[in-house]
Amino acid sequence: MEKEIAGHRRGHFNLADAMYFSKKGCEAVAEDEVTWRFYSEELVSWNLLSRTNANLHNVSWQLTIVWVFGILIRVCLTLFSILLLVFATTVVRQFPNGRVKCWLSNQVQMMCAALGVRSLGGLVHFHNRENRPQGGGICVANHTSPLDVLILASDGCYSLVSQTHGGLLGLVLRSCMQTTQHVLFERSELKDRHLVRKKIREHIADKAKLPVLIFPEGTCINNTSVMMFKKGSFEVGGTIYPVAIKYDPCFGDAFWNSTKHSFVTFVFNVMTSWAIVCNVWYLPPMVKEEGEDAVHFANRVKAVIAARGGMSVLPWDGGLKRKKVKESFKEEQQKKYCQIVTENGSMGNGSVC
Repeated sequence: MEKEIAGHRRGHFNLADAMYFSKKGCEAVAEDEVTWRFYSEELVSWNLLSRTNANLHNVSWQLTIVWVFGILIRVCLTLFSILLLVFATTVVRQFPNGRVKCWLSNQVQMMCAALGVRSLGGLVHFHNRENRPQGGGICVANHTSPLDVLILASDGCYSLVSQTHGGLLGLVLRSCMQTTQHVLFERSELKDRHLVRKKIREHIADKAKLPVLIFPEGTCINNTSVMMFKKGSFEVGGTIYPVAIKYDPCFGDAFWNSTKHSFVTFVFNVMTSWAIVCNVWYLPPMVKEEGEDAVHFANRVKAVIAARGGMSVLPWDGGLKRKKVKESFKEEQQKKYCQIVTENGSMGNGSVC
């Protein structure tokens, strides 16, 4: 703002300044840097197997047969994995608390998660497994879809921190809750957020417990950027284990636009794609530096994840997916402009504000 409208005119108001704000308004209406992060990523190229040929019919009857046959196999695997999870967790729940029950629970969840990844045509490449999260720590990752949980759970066990869900996703979460301690909360209930923070702090204090898996963005982003990390996860202390998840959108779109599609619709779209190709990088653990606050620590972790995944960093809150921009943000821009035109005192003591 200072460079574009101030320049050599600093210290006085100019009616032409209104053109700057009009220009910025038109740019925001046409295409801002936030809104399109909540829509599926566009492809730079395509072929007969890419998801961009969804509206093309009779491309090849041979490919169509293979595609239909693959969907039938995926449906069977999906139903089997869900039924296995519900049945196995119910059985394991009957065991007395102890090492045997903990081991069985971990094996059941990893096996069902691996089956789930296969049923959705997942092809996952894990890198730097020596940095996998350890007990008593917090694993944080960028968030694209519920597949993030499935993919990470197929390579390790976690305690989840998530909002409550209904339907099919709620059934899966409730089944997992029978054998493993997860923290579920309502997004709209502020009191629960304080309770979640308290539970996380108590959880990581016990090194024998599973690492906590958190997606600090709080909502799904289309895998082209990493948006603002909520600071709550970085206030409780403990070791942070960053994980970068990057999907290849060519053969299938892993992004879940929860404001537009239900979970069942999302699963259907994923299952009818050719494949979900993904890379997962386990990054070296990080701790809060002396004198560093939670916001700066969160930004440092976010920058590391974005750099490893080849994504851009945005300071905006992912909550803009569902809410309007806060009035305080608008007032901040007004105050900046007011400071420019009153810098030399030509407009009085800031009375125009």
